[in-house]
Amino acid sequence: MNAQGCDLLRFLHDVGSLQCSFSASFARMTVAPPGNSAAPRILVVEDEGKTRESLAEGLRLESWHVETAASAASAVSSLSDHPFDLIVLDWMLPDRDGIDVLRTVRQRGVHTPVLMLTARNSLNDRVIGLDSGADDYLPKPFAFAELLARCRALLRRPNWTNERLLDCGDLQLDTRARVAVRAGQEINLTPREVDVLEYLMRNQGQTVTREMLEREVWKQSQRMTSLDNVIDVQIMRLRRKVDREGDERLIHTVRGVGYQLGRTSP
Repeated sequence: MNAQGCDLLRFLHDVGSLQCSFSASFARMTVAPPGNSAAPRILVVEDEGKTRESLAEGLRLESWHVETAASAASAVSSLSDHPFDLIVLDWMLPDRDGIDVLRTVRQRGVHTPVLMLTARNSLNDRVIGLDSGADDYLPKPFAFAELLARCRALLRRPNWTNERLLDCGDLQLDTRARVAVRAGQEINLTPREVDVLEYLMRNQGQTVTREMLEREVWKQSQRMTSLDNVIDVQIMRLRRKVDREGDERLIHTVRGVGYQLGRTSP
């Protein structure tokens, strides 16, 4: 690339072809520093390999942590394993279409913002995408600069985790009053149990690892001493109170990994 390279990354997608240009100066400015744990986590779901990798490369230049998926199955698996701040989702996938993925994750209680990408650009298609749970819709071909602006706008939105009232089935949690209720009956929880339950409910439908709980609930940024046993005991006590005999089971163990809250088992 010569010294006169433009500062604008352009992304043109036409029948599977992709053309990108970066300036060396822009790349130097925006390369993510190693260990940037505060960077937004982005999941790019796109079956066409060149498109997928070019999108991921461009988003990483924004210092964002980017993971990719080439199919609906791998996308759903990634969303079950990790929480994300944004999903960039292609409509046409080889196993199931993106609308199916979108409906699945919304039914599981995942509120992560979704930017839908598609060559289908009729009014009816846009309505279907938005009504299925997409937060924004970008038709192909498009300029990467526009995709980037839309991603930034979605990441700037007030986070759904600021919601006061959380629910999963007949379980509700008022995060301000710090009161949990199931089937109309208040659950007597300790302050730590409320913290754990809130974190599980904010990430319902996704696997929460012990490391995540240790970092986000116990506020231990470095694992000097493992809290795995403490966390397991805390979850056991919380489960006894939330999943009483005869109730639908909501707190599930993901063997060897952590836990997941939801109406269906992982």
